[in-house]
Amino acid sequence: MHNHAESNQSARSLASIVAELKHEVKDFVDTRVVMFKSELREKLAHWKVAAPLAGLGVVLLATAYLLITLSLVALTAAFIHSQYRWFFGFLGVGVLWAILGGVAAYIAKREFELSKVMPRQTLEVLKGDKVWIQQEVRNQA
Repeated sequence: MHNHAESNQSARSLASIVAELKHEVKDFVDTRVVMFKSELREKLAHWKVAAPLAGLGVVLLATAYLLITLSLVALTAAFIHSQYRWFFGFLGVGVLWAILGGVAAYIAKREFELSKVMPRQTLEVLKGDKVWIQQEVRNQA
């Protein structure tokens, strides 16, 4: 009878341990989700300000680009004495823009690879949590 009582008490303590562990895991996940949402909200707030300005900047730069391109073509055509001067003017400016655009695209690609869109702080905390959990499992084993 005494053995049965010990086993019953052990089962209750195991059940309470499992319930406590479940509660801690739930709190742990809830905290990480709140961190993730908070970090995303901050990023979206910045993007809401930057997006309209970026759109306006694109329109103005595109207009400037077209005007500068036409000016360069006209300048080039003025120095060429051929019936194909406009063709050569457009070709020369097109090649120049292709070279500059290729360089800009390469630099932009490198920058995008360096800065990720995912929330950095949350991922770092989760990686730390993973290491901590692995160490706890090793210590318990």
